Amino acid sequence: MMTIRPGTRNDVPQVFDLIVELAVYEEAPDQVTNTVEQLLEDGFGPNPLYGILVAEDESTHKLVGIALYYYRYSTWKGKRLYLEDIIVTETHRGMGLGKELLDATIAKAKETHCTGMMWQVLDWNKPAIGFYEQFGTRFDDGWTNCHLDF
Repeated sequence: MMTIRPGTRNDVPQVFDLIVELAVYEEAPDQVTNTVEQLLEDGFGPNPLYGILVAEDESTHKLVGIALYYYRYSTWKGKRLYLEDIIVTETHRGMGLGKELLDATIAKAKETHCTGMMWQVLDWNKPAIGFYEQFGTRFDDGWTNCHLDF
């Protein structure tokens, strides 16, 4: 039995483990520079920068999935929820947890009066693209991601 619920400070070490698992899956483990301490400060400090929903296995109390999000503002659309990542541990993929996490994130966006949601998916991640297509997702062409690292 799985429970989808808001994440807490106590969940952060397991959240970090799932983040590292995703980085390994995407063949970029050396790119993770975040830490448990930084996640605690950024998500549960005086000015939280992100929210998190977790999928918890009730029998083991282990986190087997997360949806990490934050709010952004569009000059054209207004308040939007940005879904940074949905992560489901490899042993629990294909059980519907990704759908439950995405459904809960959509509900959070509506509950907080967002005009919509946005996220990115790697063009080589065909399973994720197929998953998102089930929701009627619109994929944008013609946009290039830009980054400045400090």
